[in-house]
Amino acid sequence: MAIFLTGSTGYIGAHVAANLLEAQGASLNVLVRARDPREAEERLWHAWQLHLGFPRFYEHLQTRVRIFRGDLTSPQFGLARDDHDRLVHTTDSVIHCAASLNRKSEKSCLNVNLRGTLEVLQLAMRVHHYHGLRRFSHVSTVAVAGKRQDEVVAEDQSIDWNRSDYDPYARTKKFSEHMIRQLLPEVPITIFRPSIVLGDSRRPETNQFEMVKTFVFLAGLPVLPFRRSDKLDIVNVDFVADAIATLHQKDRPEYDTYHLSSGKDSESFRALTSALADAQPKRRPIFLPILERPFSSTVNLLANSRSKMAAGASLMKVFLPYLVWNTVFDNQRVTRELGRKPVPFSRYSYPLLRFSRENNFTYRYQDWPAKVGGSAA
Repeated sequence: MAIFLTGSTGYIGAHVAANLLEAQGASLNVLVRARDPREAEERLWHAWQLHLGFPRFYEHLQTRVRIFRGDLTSPQFGLARDDHDRLVHTTDSVIHCAASLNRKSEKSCLNVNLRGTLEVLQLAMRVHHYHGLRRFSHVSTVAVAGKRQDEVVAEDQSIDWNRSDYDPYARTKKFSEHMIRQLLPEVPITIFRPSIVLGDSRRPETNQFEMVKTFVFLAGLPVLPFRRSDKLDIVNVDFVADAIATLHQKDRPEYDTYHLSSGKDSESFRALTSALADAQPKRRPIFLPILERPFSSTVNLLANSRSKMAAGASLMKVFLPYLVWNTVFDNQRVTRELGRKPVPFSRYSYPLLRFSRENNFTYRYQDWPAKVGGSAA
């Protein structure tokens, strides 16, 4: 029997997959969009090579990873009946990591985060009907808490249906949590809500650059339009992946919902910028919060323009609300259960910044080795 892991080619999903295979000794059923088995294997290799060398990857592919070629939003994932039956009868639990992070597109978020989650839930209900489902774990987001300001938010205080949402991503993830609880009342459920996931504390290399671009841009400014004491709830992806894999495999987690965050230990703008300035070395930035409104207006103007700065401004426009809300998410549940805390961002932020700049925000993927023959799927 295996864990059905969605989003296995995504940033968090790939980290979770590597943790499950290497640290937990699990077997995986993964859903990959591809025209043929070889393309599916190559997509998986691209996603996982940050974590596994090819010999180890290929060994897992031969022994403990089963690929299903399909699409999350298609009925029964677009699988042939025999393949869908095989997925049902070989799955004992589900980790739903797949999501659209496109905060600008309501269409994309509705399609992937709602329709896709509904397809995964239907699969889970079939599994539970035939032989029981051990656990359904869902990777959500702290953004389900909606618009906040200057708060420390606990897990049980996050969902407030009378509160406005920042964007379609947050709104659809909140509804996804609701669907899961309504449609799987008899199945053990674990909801994971990561905060701003940025970088791996163990290595500078990354293949996810959207938020990194915003971080690098801000790190280069001599003046920042923020309050220096405001906190940023940034968490390292290796902590997030280990929490998801460990608690999913645990017989009886203590809670059904966890913030995967830095919580009250989140660092301030001043602490982060000071660490970066000392590492480079360079002058520390000046903080002028009075510039927040004109800065935001300029970002909006550039994002809607046809200038060369439009793409970068669009990214900044998406992430800016999360940078100024000065809200952190209590993480005592997960730190107590894992027995450790996330690594402070200031400890690994400069290697991440340097790697990203030196490689022009690109990860140099290795091709499938020529000496390896046909498909293993």
